[in-house]
Amino acid sequence: MASRNSVFLLWFKNFRNIFQDSSSKRVENSASASHYLSSLDLPLIEQGNKEQNMQEVHLGSHTVRSHGAAVARTHMHDWLILLLLVVIEVILYIIHPFYRFVGKDMMEDVRYPFKSNTVPVWAVPMYAILLPMMIFLIVYIRRRDVYDLHHAVLGLLFSILVTAVITDSIKNAVGRPRPDFFWRCFPDGKDAYDQWGNVMCHGDKGVIKEGHKSFPSGHTSWSFAGMCFLSLYLSGKIKVFDRRGHVAKLCVVFLPLLVASLVGISRVDDYWHHWQDVFAGGLIGLVVSTFCYLQFFPPPYDANGWGTYAYFRVLEESIANTTNTANAGNLQNAIAGEIQIANQQEERSDNGFMGMHLARDSNSTMGDVESGKS
Repeated sequence: MASRNSVFLLWFKNFRNIFQDSSSKRVENSASASHYLSSLDLPLIEQGNKEQNMQEVHLGSHTVRSHGAAVARTHMHDWLILLLLVVIEVILYIIHPFYRFVGKDMMEDVRYPFKSNTVPVWAVPMYAILLPMMIFLIVYIRRRDVYDLHHAVLGLLFSILVTAVITDSIKNAVGRPRPDFFWRCFPDGKDAYDQWGNVMCHGDKGVIKEGHKSFPSGHTSWSFAGMCFLSLYLSGKIKVFDRRGHVAKLCVVFLPLLVASLVGISRVDDYWHHWQDVFAGGLIGLVVSTFCYLQFFPPPYDANGWGTYAYFRVLEESIANTTNTANAGNLQNAIAGEIQIANQQEERSDNGFMGMHLARDSNSTMGDVESGKS
């Protein structure tokens, strides 16, 4: 009787261990799940954290010395395209424009005085290219962002050269006479015409060639290409559209556009262009510069309008790599923990069932003994 009670107690202990193992399994699984969920980064929360981290990143880690060579290699093909545009522009400047028919009855519209330029040709690159580049350099010295410097210079040069190629292509194709064409063609004031009524110019060939390049205005298109790009750049940097109502910021943005407009007006005052030429040139410069700016920078009204697309892309990749590394480590630890827990539970389960089997064997053995004794 005592042996039967001992077997029953042994079986009851093993049965209780099984329930304890099941309970501990649920607790450990719950703890493991809680740890795993806490280690994961939820998309919406991670997106918010990422945006916050992006705003808190300190500039100055991407300088010319550290990232300049890499940025130049990445955009090597863009610089080659710029060189190709320079070659095309030189060719367009050398070739002769279309010499359209200019009759005697048309001379009344192109008989304005032949004057010198208020804004000389050499001054256009000074304020349209060098001035914006100086501002880009000042911003770089303050913020130490090579992506901003490189893309600003690259975008400006693209804006100028694409505008120049479009402008000179149209000039050569149209061949419109300038308002002072009469005095270019007949510097002595004695006009001459052939049998079809077309002019027979006897002035300087270079001056006559330049007289057939009225439409559109090159001074105006170059000016708006450089000044509009600068205005967009400044509007992004000083956050004109931050909805705080600072009118002084608008004055800063409008100043380059005012300079370009005054240059266009001077072309009409100097009788080098008709008003249609100036309007078309300004429109070309505005459109091309806007497209070139948006190729490298977000719109100025965007929350990230103060930086370049490349800067934020590199920033996102850096944050993503850091997040993925942390998540991979947490996931690996969670998986290893789950495997260890599963192994322990399997071992305990095996021990429990082994105890039950031994209890049954002991019970049968004791029964046989008692039956033998009886």
